Amino acid sequence: MSGEIHDQAPIRILAVDDHQLLRVGIATLLLPESDMELVGEAANGREAIVKFRECRPDVTLMDLQMPEMSGFDAIFAIRNEFPGARIIVLTTYTGDVQAQRAIKAGARAYLLKNLLHKELLQTIRTVHAGHKTMSPDIAAQVAEHSGDERVTPKEIEVLRLIAMGKANKEIAAQLLITEETVKSRVKSILAKLGANHRTHATTIGLKRGIIEL
Repeated sequence: MSGEIHDQAPIRILAVDDHQLLRVGIATLLLPESDMELVGEAANGREAIVKFRECRPDVTLMDLQMPEMSGFDAIFAIRNEFPGARIIVLTTYTGDVQAQRAIKAGARAYLLKNLLHKELLQTIRTVHAGHKTMSPDIAAQVAEHSGDERVTPKEIEVLRLIAMGKANKEIAAQLLITEETVKSRVKSILAKLGANHRTHATTIGLKRGIIEL
């Protein structure tokens, strides 16, 4: 923190995001902080793994949606090789399913990008100290849906094809199942998501991070 005296070495930080502008913004936020140091940057998941091995950061800031390799896959790979890695997810997605997936992959915190200026520095310090944290909006979403019956992987396949505008007959042909099975899965999807119709289910699925387009 600017103006404070820190006896210990600064927190070494790796920033991973495919948008250079965001990485520049992060660097600008970290620059005045005497207890933090940006030691590396990466633009996708593959680069993140390489940079992590090179830099051995104390804290990694990780975007989820990136080309070549997603943040999810990078978190899994890094945590598999370095179990003690402390990773903060930076995202624009408030969906509870995305958040749970990231935490399950090993992320220590889940922070919305629009809160970076307000919360990034404290989140870095919190995670570096060994704690977990999550943006209040996302925590509320997770709590709201914690008791919901989960949409199964096979139902997610159907929902993803519905989002692409496919009719039941097309979905059945693509997944090599009967049209009756598709109808059964659609009915289950609507019930689990509390959706009134197919389009509503798609909207909910995208908002919660159950599917991506």
